Amino acid sequence: METDLRAASMVVDAQSAVSWGAIAAGAVGAAALALLLIAFGAGLGLSAVSPWSDSGVSASTFKTGTGIYLVCVAVMSSAVGGYLAARLRTKWVGVHSHEVFFRDTAHGFIAWAFATLLSASALSSVTGYLANGTAAGVGGAASQATRSVNPADIYVDKLFRPDAATPAPAASAPASSPAAGNPNPPAPSGTNPNQSRAEVLRLWTASFQGNQDLSAADKTYVAQVVAARTGMSQADAEKRVNDVIVEAKTAADTARKGAAKLSFWLTAAMLFGAFAASLAAVEGGALRDGTWNDRVLIPRPI
Repeated sequence: METDLRAASMVVDAQSAVSWGAIAAGAVGAAALALLLIAFGAGLGLSAVSPWSDSGVSASTFKTGTGIYLVCVAVMSSAVGGYLAARLRTKWVGVHSHEVFFRDTAHGFIAWAFATLLSASALSSVTGYLANGTAAGVGGAASQATRSVNPADIYVDKLFRPDAATPAPAASAPASSPAAGNPNPPAPSGTNPNQSRAEVLRLWTASFQGNQDLSAADKTYVAQVVAARTGMSQADAEKRVNDVIVEAKTAADTARKGAAKLSFWLTAAMLFGAFAASLAAVEGGALRDGTWNDRVLIPRPI
């Protein structure tokens, strides 16, 4: 009797505790279901968001709804993948129920991890296409036109926007010295408008990539160029420069907060997905090792 138990134990130990075929099947099923639900969610987004201000959901509601939907997609797809990974595995004979419980949980978790890697690599282009389709539907042709525009160009355009109240100085007018009382000093970069704009664009791009601001000397210089180009007074030009800088900082801060919220939602979706896959795998394993009583499947006691 002891010899038979020892032989059975050796056979069990020789068997692999991981059923890679079942894990791969569960992961592929989870990834495919996630793609289907993402496509459905993109359709819902196109239906719910409208470019008109008096119709559709608000931006904050849309962002929150998107995060909740991502969590739901992760839970549903991961649960299906974990269930398949445990239900399709090879039945372990002679293994303690506690060990079977751990192996089922591990199968669900590994299937979730495999599906996550598969989705991040093979399905990234497809999901990105769906996301771009939603953005294109909301923004229309305008979003297509602005994709190739450098954001710094927009802020520089706002700096050099002509002041309706003050006509721009004529190009042929002789430059007066600040000592003569001219409130608009000549452009430090010369009389070429394109040269001065390109110089300000380079200063803006380099400064905002570093510390999200212009130095005091650069602010004064840019204000002088703006005053000479637009015909504004030096004080008004400095105010415009400060206003545009504040606007750029606000936009950068909004983008940062949006990216942080998206990261938190993705983290929550992954955590809930891992838990759902492990829990569903336990249920699938219990049914896999259960017994059929006529047409009723009695799960294995956990």
